[in-house]
Amino acid sequence: MTYSIKDVAEIFNLSIYTIRFYDKEGLLPFVSRNKAGRRVFTESDLYLIRTICCLKDTGMEIKAIRNYVDFVMQGADTIDPRKSLLLEHRAKILRDIENLTQNLNQVDSKLEIYASPKAADIVKEQIRFVEEEKRANGLPSPYAAQK
Repeated sequence: MTYSIKDVAEIFNLSIYTIRFYDKEGLLPFVSRNKAGRRVFTESDLYLIRTICCLKDTGMEIKAIRNYVDFVMQGADTIDPRKSLLLEHRAKILRDIENLTQNLNQVDSKLEIYASPKAADIVKEQIRFVEEEKRANGLPSPYAAQK
């Protein structure tokens, strides 16, 4: 089975422009063209595009993705560099997950305060604390303009 660029755009929720950009950046050297010069995608192309989208969605830069695709195009002799590239990226993803988890905990903490029946009192106390701290350090209150 083959797919048009429009089909691929719909499958991966990408714009046709993005797919053309990926091709221009050297990420799609495996995609064939028909006699009319249009890109024709196969199931195996979709498999690699899925990997490209995964790498992009997890923050890998286009240059690094291109390196990965180049390794794939070179065959089995590049398994070690592919593995190194992906291990490095995996470590970055884990750091990102840790940062996101910390940020999610902070958001959850704020939501817990705002869901409390005493939310207004808690916020007023936080404002009072900030104003006292600023005053003790000879600084203006950041809330003064709101009073």
